[in-house]
Amino acid sequence: MDKILEDEELIPIGDVATSLGLTTRTLRYWEEMGLINSYQRPEGGSRAYTPYMLRRIKFIMKLKALGLTIRELQDLGEAYGEARRTDNMIPRLLDVLDIHIHKVDDKIGELSSLRKEIVDYRQKMKERFNLSKE
Repeated sequence: MDKILEDEELIPIGDVATSLGLTTRTLRYWEEMGLINSYQRPEGGSRAYTPYMLRRIKFIMKLKALGLTIRELQDLGEAYGEARRTDNMIPRLLDVLDIHIHKVDDKIGELSSLRKEIVDYRQKMKERFNLSKE
């Protein structure tokens, strides 16, 4: 768990979820998977996050939007480590992103091929049934 500074603001889980468009269940799941850490607020016992963890959650959201899996995020977290060594994590992140770029390129190729097949088939049907006006 991250150390909390004495004057550091803790943001309640509900506020974090609402502000980022997430559910509290998602935040709890990410915590269960070891992607983030929370703190128990003394007054109510509910989870809360530091500004640092809020930045980390936003980073995770960006990587999820780019297609990274929970396992890949866990691997990156391990590379980042307790020492918060960005220089350890970035080379691994670049490798993961390269893999995803290749997957996207492959998918684009497949979709391009499918599009061509659809256009060709449409043209054959149009010619076969003398539908030249469309």
